[in-house]
Amino acid sequence: MLIIDSKDCENIDKALKKYKKKFEKAKVLLQLRERQSFTKPSIKRRGEVLKAIYKQKIQNGTIEA
Repeated sequence: MLIIDSKDCENIDKALKKYKKKFEKAKVLLQLRERQSFTKPSIKRRGEVLKAIYKQKIQNGTIEA
């Protein structure tokens, strides 16, 4: 649960902006999407390996980003 401290004279737009920032930092939406479907650990690992290979190829200059 996210709690925003707001002063009485604070604008509602500023309070909403603070809430949105806190919501993004908490990664609530990311967690919800992750829990919608189960992914096997081997598939997660394979994705990490492919991402690392891709980053390494960019660093070497074989792929232009």
